[in-house]
Amino acid sequence: MPMTGSALRFLFALAVAAAIGASVAQQPSPHAIRIPPWFAETFLDFREDVADAARQGRRLLVYFGQDGCPYCKLLMETTFAETRVADKARRRFLPVALNLWGDREVTWVDGRRMSEKELGRLLNVQFTPTLLMFDEKANVIVRLNGYFPANRLEAALDYVAGRMETRQPFAEYLQAAIKDEASAALNEHPYFLKPPYDLATAAKRGGKPLLVIFERTRCASCDELHRDGLHRPEVDRLLRRFTVARFDAAAATPLTTPDGRAADARTWARSLGLPYVPALVFYDDRGAEVFRVEAYLRPFHLAAALDYVASGAYREQPSFQRFIQARADRMRERGQPVDLWK
Repeated sequence: MPMTGSALRFLFALAVAAAIGASVAQQPSPHAIRIPPWFAETFLDFREDVADAARQGRRLLVYFGQDGCPYCKLLMETTFAETRVADKARRRFLPVALNLWGDREVTWVDGRRMSEKELGRLLNVQFTPTLLMFDEKANVIVRLNGYFPANRLEAALDYVAGRMETRQPFAEYLQAAIKDEASAALNEHPYFLKPPYDLATAAKRGGKPLLVIFERTRCASCDELHRDGLHRPEVDRLLRRFTVARFDAAAATPLTTPDGRAADARTWARSLGLPYVPALVFYDDRGAEVFRVEAYLRPFHLAAALDYVASGAYREQPSFQRFIQARADRMRERGQPVDLWK
């Protein structure tokens, strides 16, 4: 039976309304940082996005970023502009971008609906960029908190796209896959704790929080931490407010953990699930972990992380990003220069 003109007009109106609705639903939050055009615009229902990625033989990758973030800019405009890394992310993943402070509605994998910023709080996103990579059952199998240099990000993409999570822990895969041209010995500082490494006692000594730094030999980022970070006057002053222990994450150095267990550095680092070195893990005087940094940081953010714990601000302000913003504002009010990349 042929359709009448009114029926055709009604169907056309429905189609236009649906197209407008889809366009509105898929509008991304404003980003001062350019998101690559191959990122997908979806309705931000991650159950559907996981399923769509699986049907295409890909996996879901979710990015949290924010405007004014130099690491997000580096990731989006440099790392994801490199042909090899961008090509792997584009071909083997369904990438979706979120604004850490955004108001778009998202549906998390358990069906809960909330805004982007509420999801950021739920997932305790403390660093931007943060990347979440999902399997076909909507489980997050790799989470990268903070910026990863191109070679490490590429290795992470290979690990997830290759479905390697059932064969090898991610941290071990990354350690084997990345071979930097760097120092064959760990860098030393006079304030590093000396053996025997009883961290349970050290955490209670002198009323200072405990900072444990995990590194590796032949680690370019570790060398950079010492060369560009730990020697800065502000960083050096803040470090003196901590008891600082440093370990080779690949060595069997005997120690007592902050909560009193006998272990070795390699086993302990593996149990902490550290995907990146150098990693900084902070403990209070009861031996409880209170904060960690497990991604590439320039000195400004390194100093902010130390200040966040040393000042006790983490107890009152659960968002490290809010703390950074407030700290930068105070510095500007005092006439101090603020360069997030230096």
